Amino acid sequence: MTGSPRPASRRRRGIWSAGRRSPGIAIDLGSARTRAWMPGQGLVIDVPTTTSTGAQGICFPVRRGQVVDLPGAVRLLDHLLGRRAGFGNCSIVVLTTPVLCVDEHRVSALAALEVLDARTLLTIDSVKAGAIGAGADLKQPLLVVDIGAHLTEVGLLVDGAVTKPSRLALGTSDLGAATTAAALVDWIVTAVTGLLRDDDLGPQVVDALERGPLLTGGGALRPEITYRLARRLRVAVRSAPAPHLAAVRGAGLALIAADRHPSFANEVPTGHTTSPNADS
Repeated sequence: MTGSPRPASRRRRGIWSAGRRSPGIAIDLGSARTRAWMPGQGLVIDVPTTTSTGAQGICFPVRRGQVVDLPGAVRLLDHLLGRRAGFGNCSIVVLTTPVLCVDEHRVSALAALEVLDARTLLTIDSVKAGAIGAGADLKQPLLVVDIGAHLTEVGLLVDGAVTKPSRLALGTSDLGAATTAAALVDWIVTAVTGLLRDDDLGPQVVDALERGPLLTGGGALRPEITYRLARRLRVAVRSAPAPHLAAVRGAGLALIAADRHPSFANEVPTGHTTSPNADS
């Protein structure tokens, strides 16, 4: 960044003048769609996670919850949220990451986000973000099932922390002849059963099931999934409001909390923190 003034950008929804530092932005960089949420603005970006490669066609920089093409991810985020788009120069960026996220993905994703010139970069587990976005009570054990386009995640939240999560590299985009809704539900039930059999977590899982699992992600809008899951678990399941937006909305609420209390940026509700120039 230089000290010379830049021309004021055109104002529209979600666009800040180039001379101002925005209060921050929450980003859900999914395999299928990229979404962004801003305080006071709400959802400002909701587009497919693709970018052009010129003569080569279309690039999919994120697959199954992992950045596989860092330059492509940088181009995508710069085009959507960089200075030229009017979103650069953020004070805080909060990024959702899948449970059991490998360090390589987190490092790559945070490196791609450096185009936003953020003062602070934070990450939050997607199942926790979904729970926050749904307005769930995190003081009690909560079972969250996030069913996305290319990933399905199960996590038990105890005192607001994700405990022994599971993930499957399949989602709603895979449903068809090869993968059925019944097979997807079978895996979810197996993951929940594994938690029930845990000597330390069993009682909390029972409490969470009695209150009903919380469903987030686009799969929560699929009745063939929700009905089967309720029958198999023999409990009422509840879908988050606008479940496909729950994670980015929750990341936005985490952003507001971190902005109000920056000294606790690495505490609940955010899960990880790093400086913009961190190596890991």
